[in-house]
Amino acid sequence: MPKLTGTQTIILSRAATRPGNLAMPLPDGLHGAAAKMAVNRMITNGWVEEVDADLRKGEPLWRETGDGHGTTLVATEAGLVAIGIAPVAASDAPKPVAIRAGTKQAQVIALLQRPEGASIAEIVEATGWLAHSARGLISGGLKKKLGLQITSEKIEGRGTVYKLDAA
Repeated sequence: MPKLTGTQTIILSRAATRPGNLAMPLPDGLHGAAAKMAVNRMITNGWVEEVDADLRKGEPLWRETGDGHGTTLVATEAGLVAIGIAPVAASDAPKPVAIRAGTKQAQVIALLQRPEGASIAEIVEATGWLAHSARGLISGGLKKKLGLQITSEKIEGRGTVYKLDAA
């Protein structure tokens, strides 16, 4: 498999964090022939693909097609795999989300996937975070950004226990 350049790695990494894995806009300073060469190689390798741009949603254009329409770039599953990110579909949305293995976020998700779930105290013990950081990850990072379905219930002796619903 061809090796990624630093520029291609940046493009794919940014795409992995955007809704729909949108690869546009390209990094600052990348334009003209250099941008065309990098993107064409990524298309050839199957790491990004051109799709019709939805101008009503304000998607940035990669190129105009000449008939009043344009295309934008989207990272493919192969592109995400090339940078070490396995796409995981959120239970209520078709868009893939990226969860890097070995991170504290992945560690918290694993705790929440256990049949018994996890309390804030257990998450704090596992991550070394403060309680408000753990609650922030659950509400902001996992529920809102990744769209994961997390439930909570009060359990005698453990307090509020959070669980990741199986999709």
